[in-house]
Amino acid sequence: MKTLNNIENFFPKDFSEEQKAKAKTLFFKTLSLKAHHFYGGKIQTIPMAPIYGFNWFNVWYTPGVSAISTTIRDDNDRSFDLSNRKNLVAVVSDSTRVLGDGDCTPPGGLGVMEGKAMLMKYLGGVDAIALCVDSRDENGEHQADKIIDFVKMVQPSFGAINLEDISQPNCFKVLDELREQCNIPVWHDDAQGTACVTLAGILNALKLTGKKLSEIKTVLYGSGAANTCIARLMISDGADPAKIVMFDSKEALHDRRERYSSDPRFYRQWELCKITNPQHITKEEDAFKDADLLVALSKPGPDTIKPEWISLMADKAIVFACANPVPEIYPYKAKEAGAYIVATGRGDFPNQVNNSVCFPAILKGTLLVSARKITDQMAICAAHSIADFAEKRGISVDNIMPNMLESDLFPQVAADVAMQAIKDGVAIKNLSWDTVYQQAKNDIEKAHRMSEMMQNQGLIPDFPESMIQEVINEVVNQIRK
Repeated sequence: MKTLNNIENFFPKDFSEEQKAKAKTLFFKTLSLKAHHFYGGKIQTIPMAPIYGFNWFNVWYTPGVSAISTTIRDDNDRSFDLSNRKNLVAVVSDSTRVLGDGDCTPPGGLGVMEGKAMLMKYLGGVDAIALCVDSRDENGEHQADKIIDFVKMVQPSFGAINLEDISQPNCFKVLDELREQCNIPVWHDDAQGTACVTLAGILNALKLTGKKLSEIKTVLYGSGAANTCIARLMISDGADPAKIVMFDSKEALHDRRERYSSDPRFYRQWELCKITNPQHITKEEDAFKDADLLVALSKPGPDTIKPEWISLMADKAIVFACANPVPEIYPYKAKEAGAYIVATGRGDFPNQVNNSVCFPAILKGTLLVSARKITDQMAICAAHSIADFAEKRGISVDNIMPNMLESDLFPQVAADVAMQAIKDGVAIKNLSWDTVYQQAKNDIEKAHRMSEMMQNQGLIPDFPESMIQEVINEVVNQIRK
């Protein structure tokens, strides 16, 4: 039972599709709370150098370590080979937009940020630490400049920065300024990561429908960090901006939207206002008519996207309903309304579009060639690498994306991204594809072996089967009420 395979079988057979969907959501939330309490979190720090006896403390710490301090003092770049900085990422958030739960206060983001650190280690062989910061001023307003200043202050300790769960419009300013001002790569996973993995899914969905990115009509539902970056990457990869209509919480974006033209904080949305939706469409019914693709990253559902809108879409319509923790429309309802391929952000439905298949590998490849920046072309390269990997092993209507257990994916993406970094002129080290691939593969396998060893030796205690059954019983009783 611990593998949690086929969890639909955990619940009574008389549950409707909607009850099963609700039960799965409640199951994962309830089990997550119990499991985090049982383990006290999910990430820890362990030494990576040996201690053979007392005098080795003098080597790793004082007085021997003085030689390390002075050497790095004289040449700061030596910190990348004399410390773990070369493989260490800071996961930075002010926790103002945590998944679908909004502002959770700075400590409230620790669950997600520790999760990012865990995935980086297990999937990418990258060490990471969660840093949740308070970005509020004396009036309680969240300030982008406080996050920017914080990251610039801590960057000497890290090889890269992963921004996460920062609300808009602050997220745009934070990313764009830090990308230019920092000496290490800064990556915003909510924006760039989501855009990368979504583009990968779109590419494979288009292969199955026989449609071309340059020709499709697209609806983007939601205008936050994720969808604005998705639009930018799609357009950079060949999509026609005139065939894109993006909605915010009010109406569609276009060049007459005063909210975006008059407020410089929303410069990313204003850029899209000027090049998309030249027909000035304002209503969903008009935008969805004959659309080939829907990418929804907006308010959690299940009724945010209406089935009647899906029914207006073109033949072999592609629907990405990726809000967390509940998609804007459940996959079965989208299929009933006529969708051909449906993807969500959840692993308990087919076609999970999850950042976790891209960011560990992108950061690993970036770190291995000491890239100073992660360019949009590196993200697009990763998307094509992910899509190609899945296509080679076989794709279908319900299987367009690799998943996190396909470990061969990560060193391939890392190597492809590293080569793109070299091509873009942002890498310091000029390594071969094979060198990056093998180093990434070795580090990932080492992380797997370490985790397995600690589980087998009881250093990570076994999770009680009885607790899982308790959760199942609790969920069933709640759904039946």
